Amino acid sequence: MRVDQLSVEQIAGQRLMVGFDGTTLTGDLKYLIDTVKVGGVILFSRNIEGPEQLKELCHGVRDHALSVGQPPLFIAVDQEGGEVARLRAPFTEFNGNPSMKDEADAVNFATITAGELKSVGINMNMAPVMDVACTDVDSIMAGRSFGSDPEQAARLGGAMIDQFQKNGIMAVAKHFPGIGRTTLDSHIDRPFLKTGADTMMAADIIPFAAAIAHQVAGIMFSHIVYEGFDPQWPASLSPVIAVDLLRKKLGYNGLVLTDDLDMGAVKKYYPLDVVINQVMAADVDQALICHRSSDIEDAAAKIASIQQDTRGMRDQALKSVERILMLKSRFLQPEKTG
Repeated sequence: MRVDQLSVEQIAGQRLMVGFDGTTLTGDLKYLIDTVKVGGVILFSRNIEGPEQLKELCHGVRDHALSVGQPPLFIAVDQEGGEVARLRAPFTEFNGNPSMKDEADAVNFATITAGELKSVGINMNMAPVMDVACTDVDSIMAGRSFGSDPEQAARLGGAMIDQFQKNGIMAVAKHFPGIGRTTLDSHIDRPFLKTGADTMMAADIIPFAAAIAHQVAGIMFSHIVYEGFDPQWPASLSPVIAVDLLRKKLGYNGLVLTDDLDMGAVKKYYPLDVVINQVMAADVDQALICHRSSDIEDAAAKIASIQQDTRGMRDQALKSVERILMLKSRFLQPEKTG
């Protein structure tokens, strides 16, 4: 499917990845797909009961999108292993932090995890974590990262990306440009980081540059305010970080996503209209809204309004959706479940 075949509403909906309630293909989930026309869904523990249930849910989502003429959907999950893993026993071999001493360990984890995800119909993993856990502070990412060595994070993360994508699972590197120096949880509040841009370029950015070199399918922005880059906006809403740093300086042309816009770092400080304006100004391809609320419909309507009213935003929206459709064409098969 080409972008010029999509309606205004479809173009707006493709810019959203959303969470939902329930463990089956409910009427509301169908509505999000066929009426709001979302580009992707993300699964949480609340959506998962067992392997057969999850497979039926994912295949139902995929088939419903196909039946109503929608592009295939991203069906995503956070399956980092260890602390953050939505699929646990009996889904996975990794109920604790997988051993990650070397690239062979990373390849093993990614190979097995890709098979587990693909077997139930999930096609995107919000992993690997490419944050470098700074040892000078009580890093919020100490238990989720590859450690404090940027080069090791680059090697292990790169190996994991290669293996996920070789096995048909889109990898999303996170949380750009790095949250390993922070101690405040952005789920709760808005962290500010004073570290200079040069220091971050010499350490925190190295794993993300490696992810780009490994042709990672997506990169997710954090909600941190990086004063060394942009003292005004969190990374997820910052044209300086998204366009000037990631797109232009690092040369990344793939999918970019916000972290969940329901998190306290955003929700407590910015009205939804402002958030969507900034997402579009920052050339972000997909915004994540991970809890079911009227914010999903409101965001879709706001995106549609902006892209219709502003020529520059309309052109940018088309480019974003072209990136989304190209990635879907590369990884997703629209055939209906037999």
